[in-house]
Amino acid sequence: MRLYFQATVERVWASVGHTPQLWVAAQRQSVSFYGALNVLTGQEIALSLPRQDSDMTIHFLQHLLTCLPKRPILILWDHASWHTSRQVREFIENQPRLEVIYFPTACPELNPQEHVWKQGRHAVSHNHNLVCLGRLRQRFQDYLDYTLFKFTWIEKYLPPILCEV
Repeated sequence: MRLYFQATVERVWASVGHTPQLWVAAQRQSVSFYGALNVLTGQEIALSLPRQDSDMTIHFLQHLLTCLPKRPILILWDHASWHTSRQVREFIENQPRLEVIYFPTACPELNPQEHVWKQGRHAVSHNHNLVCLGRLRQRFQDYLDYTLFKFTWIEKYLPPILCEV
């Protein structure tokens, strides 16, 4: 996910005569976040990185392997080029604890991580008045680190017979 410094506007209530003010950045500064959601516990493992490419994807995968030692990891991914590059595929093939399943194209509602990004943007980056990208990045990181994200993906999309097992 890319977090842009430019505040996005969302509806907000304000007292009459007290118009909310938002910081308007002159440039499109941004920071990238990689994240993995444990759909059973709601815990997020997130890492801010300078860009989204194959090298940064591998860096995040190494971070995941370190954070979850000795545990198998199932990654559910979209078809972003930095997820499907030859370099990333070769890295995954050499990691027996990593398994990848790709979501169908244009189905963000199936991806639990997209729901995390949406909640984070709503809580942190909409209507913000921060004047430093570093503070916005830290506030977003803190939100991801200290929030449990309930996602009923399993109950919502699996047939009832499989949920009972």
